[in-house]
Amino acid sequence: MLRRRIGGPTGPLASALSLGTLPFGTTVDEETSFAILDRFVEVGGTLLDTADNYAFWAPGGTGDESEATIGRWLAARGPALRDQVLISTKTGARPTVPGTGLETAEGLSGPVVRKAAEDSLRRLGTDRIDVYWAHIEDRTVPLEETVEAFDALVRAGKADVLGCSNHATWLTERARATARAAGMTPYTCVQQRYSYLQPRFDLGLPETAHVHVTQELLDYVRGEADMTLMAYSSLISGAYTRPDKPLPEAYDHPGSVRRLAVLGEVADELGASVNQVVLAWLLAGDRPVIPIVGASSVEQLEEILGAVELELPGELKERLDTAALGPAAA
Repeated sequence: MLRRRIGGPTGPLASALSLGTLPFGTTVDEETSFAILDRFVEVGGTLLDTADNYAFWAPGGTGDESEATIGRWLAARGPALRDQVLISTKTGARPTVPGTGLETAEGLSGPVVRKAAEDSLRRLGTDRIDVYWAHIEDRTVPLEETVEAFDALVRAGKADVLGCSNHATWLTERARATARAAGMTPYTCVQQRYSYLQPRFDLGLPETAHVHVTQELLDYVRGEADMTLMAYSSLISGAYTRPDKPLPEAYDHPGSVRRLAVLGEVADELGASVNQVVLAWLLAGDRPVIPIVGASSVEQLEEILGAVELELPGELKERLDTAALGPAAA
């Protein structure tokens, strides 16, 4: 699988796709999770994305399950495998009261970040986190405190690359500037919701904590050589292809209709699936995005993996890029 550096030109090499492990240990059982992980690594995948709260909202879930499943998989496959994969995990959005949601999220204070990192390391059965994220904003804590806590983990060898997820662009830049001014490690990755279809920003997404990529963020990442953009919900939870997964209301606008029509045409011309074309479009940007892709079976993963080998000619990419503008843009 194609590799690219994350977190700047000297960052670690990661696979072009990241495997999202959110349902592992809850809605996807351990045997199936292990099989998906095995296949992902077999084809050259290296970047595994998880969090310390996946998936607390699932029946019986606490938030430990995804990390713990990865930890058991690593232990079962032997120590040599750990150096073949990069573990990306997050903190800040784990509820502190059982049965509640993000209204009781742990936040990003110094003590919380330090303890959360130790808890994640224990569940994962490892001594380092390759990419460690601030999962959501916490504007109740001084930014300097959060930045210092993450930097301390890097200095202690417990984290390598740092990132922020679901943050406003201005806050991402302020955190990076704060770190640089103090000689500390800045965030060099950003993770937001992003796909080929673009939502209306005056309507909320059903997942209220999700923050979608904006043109401002894309412009910011283009201008910062050390920044890597990772995209979650890149296939909108199956809504491109599954009748039982309707598009959220925010995507219900004329631009989506035009984009979906061109997307279907391009998929037919390439002999590819719609999902593969969406992922190929993300991978073909002027600053390529690393899509985080989830699968609940090995069969689903196989379809997704086809996107890595799919060549998207420039003319077809331009058609996809301009589809929302209508026929006059062609």
